[in-house]
Amino acid sequence: MKHFVLWFPLALFVAFVLVVAIMLRTPSDTVIRSHMIGKPLPAFALPAGIPGKPGLSAGNLAGGKPRLLNIFASWCIPCAAEAPQLMKLAQMGVPVDAIAIRDRPEDIRAFLDRWGDPYQRIGSDTNSRVQLTIGSSGVPESFIVDGRGIIRYQHIGDIRPEQVDEILRHYQDAQ
Repeated sequence: MKHFVLWFPLALFVAFVLVVAIMLRTPSDTVIRSHMIGKPLPAFALPAGIPGKPGLSAGNLAGGKPRLLNIFASWCIPCAAEAPQLMKLAQMGVPVDAIAIRDRPEDIRAFLDRWGDPYQRIGSDTNSRVQLTIGSSGVPESFIVDGRGIIRYQHIGDIRPEQVDEILRHYQDAQ
């Protein structure tokens, strides 16, 4: 009995560590939910990211038809990987706008020349203030915004080929 009393705290500690390790390995939910879904875009106005293409404001995204808002950067490797999917969505009739994060016009232009330009407007967010205000924590991220400027869907990470239909469905649901 004396040995049991001595080893019991250690056994209890080991059991606790095992339970915590198991719970950390298998989270109950792997989906990241945005707190901005169903809320209007905050007011913002960004200057043009490149010459010859208009900048972007919240008003541009509340013009009566849904739009896809893509947060990207020229220095972002996953942004280059998702470029063909954005081009495909634009060819399918989805209007795509962008916010370029912490970027320079010449770098944005080189990125678009290399990977394609699906964007109707590009706003330049040099200090990530708008990015953080709309609930984006990284690049790339995409939002479906309905015609009244309400965020209806948020896609975190790059859009992969197998996700194009899902993005298109969310766009159609926002109409």
